Amino acid sequence: MNSNRSQVKLKAARRTRRQPASDPTREKLLDVAGQIFADRGYKAATIREICVAAGANVAAVNYHFGDKLGLYTEVLQQSLRAAEVEAVQSALDQNASPEDILRAVIRARLRSICRGGLPDWHFRILSHELVQPTPAFPQLINKVGRPIFKRLLELIGGMIGLPPNDDKTRLCAISVMGQILAYVFTGPLLAGVWPELTMTPEQVERIADHIGDFSLSYLQEFRSKHGAVAPVRKRRVNE
Repeated sequence: MNSNRSQVKLKAARRTRRQPASDPTREKLLDVAGQIFADRGYKAATIREICVAAGANVAAVNYHFGDKLGLYTEVLQQSLRAAEVEAVQSALDQNASPEDILRAVIRARLRSICRGGLPDWHFRILSHELVQPTPAFPQLINKVGRPIFKRLLELIGGMIGLPPNDDKTRLCAISVMGQILAYVFTGPLLAGVWPELTMTPEQVERIADHIGDFSLSYLQEFRSKHGAVAPVRKRRVNE
C-alpha cells in the first residue's frame, strides 16, 4: 500500500513539473492555500476549504500537488523564495572579501522585509513552521537551510581561523542569524517596544549595516585576541 501511495505522489510530482508556471487553477490554489495555511496552520486547514475559497474541485489538488502535504510543501517553498534565499546564495557565491560577503548575506536576507506587494502570509507561514514544524520542514531544511548554513560556517570559520564545525564558529554564525531573524520574525514585538520603527528600504539598509558592524567587530576582536590567522578564501572552480 505504501508503494502505491509513493507511486501516486511520484506521478503527481511529474504532473506538477509538466504544468506551465501560469496555470490559473494551480496558481489560485497556491495563493489561497498560502493565506489559509498561514491563518489556521497546516493541521487545522483543510483541502475542502482551500478548494471552496479557490473555486476549484478537490480533485485539482490531487492532480497538481498529489495531496495536502504536496500542496503545503509547494506553498512553503514559495515562502522560502520570498525570504530571498536565492539572493543569499548569490551573496555567498560572489568573489569578494569575507567581510563584504557577510555584509551582503545580511543585507540580502533583510531586504525581504520591505519587498513591495508581498503578502504577509509568506512570513507567517514560516513562523508557524518554527513553532510547529510539519513533515515538509525537514525536507526544506536539508535542501535549502543546511547548505546555506554550511557555507556560512565556512565563511565565518575562515574569518576567525577556526574549523567550520568548531563550537565557536557555530555560535558566531547563529549569533549573526539571530540578529537578522529578530527583525524578520518579531514584527509585533518590535512594534510594541519600538513603535516609531518603520521598515523602509533606507531603514533596512541601516539595520543591515549595524548588524554587519556589530558582528564584524566581534569576529575581528576574537581573531585578534586568540592570534588566529584567517585562511585565504579559495576561489571556486567556476570563478
